[in-house]
Amino acid sequence: MKTSALLFLTAASGCYAFQPVPASRDVTSRASPLLHETKADLEDLAKKLNPVIGYYDPLGLGGSRFAGRTNEFTIGFLRHAEIKHGRVAMAAFVGYCVQSNYRWPWAMTLDGSSFPSLALSPPEQWDVLPFAAKLQIILFVGYLEFYSEISSSKGQPGELVHYCKGGIPGKYPTFDANPHPVPFNLYDPFNLHKNMSKEEKERRLLVELNNGRLAMFGILGFLCAQTTPGSVPFLNGMFRSYTGEVMAPFQGDIDIILGGRSMVEAWHLN
Repeated sequence: MKTSALLFLTAASGCYAFQPVPASRDVTSRASPLLHETKADLEDLAKKLNPVIGYYDPLGLGGSRFAGRTNEFTIGFLRHAEIKHGRVAMAAFVGYCVQSNYRWPWAMTLDGSSFPSLALSPPEQWDVLPFAAKLQIILFVGYLEFYSEISSSKGQPGELVHYCKGGIPGKYPTFDANPHPVPFNLYDPFNLHKNMSKEEKERRLLVELNNGRLAMFGILGFLCAQTTPGSVPFLNGMFRSYTGEVMAPFQGDIDIILGGRSMVEAWHLN
């Protein structure tokens, strides 16, 4: 799924959830205003995202306190998690559609091996990738995740305030403070949106959140249709059945460690 990885970067660079919907603020300094969203802010945001459904929180997460932290800390975590999951889902949905119909024409590996055949479905394409290729993708995305979490609680020059400590959920840090020169930032690499108005950024935030939620349903629908035929009637006959394990990305690569058993079988034996 190298296509999915590339599309992940494309989607991340086009994300606009970097300005929050107006919320209560605790300004601790003139240079670094902190954002502290409350349950009331979530209710207001929900009405803007979907006036029909409004605020829907059957588990009561909006009023909870994770790990004994404040409610504002928890809301920052939940907001950032939703934005991130939405972006990954959008990349996965687009990647699934693209790699079902197109593959790169050049060699995938140094030994000249080509990209997986279009006769395979996206999950099957992932399964036949060399272990080294899978590892490269996982480590690269893992590095991006690690880098996004390197932020102080005070927001020093070149740094972001952490989203759980008053920072903006969904905002990815720039590479400007990186010791090694990086020519482009992940968000807006060509500075096309640097002069965008606050109102337009807020509008695009709402669009991104709604698109992300829809994409989460979409990619899950694709996978359910492949692994459980008939579970998504609208998609019946559109996908070939997949007998692998979508939750075991390294299945087949570590069978030798598991003694030839599947990961599920090994787990049950333990």
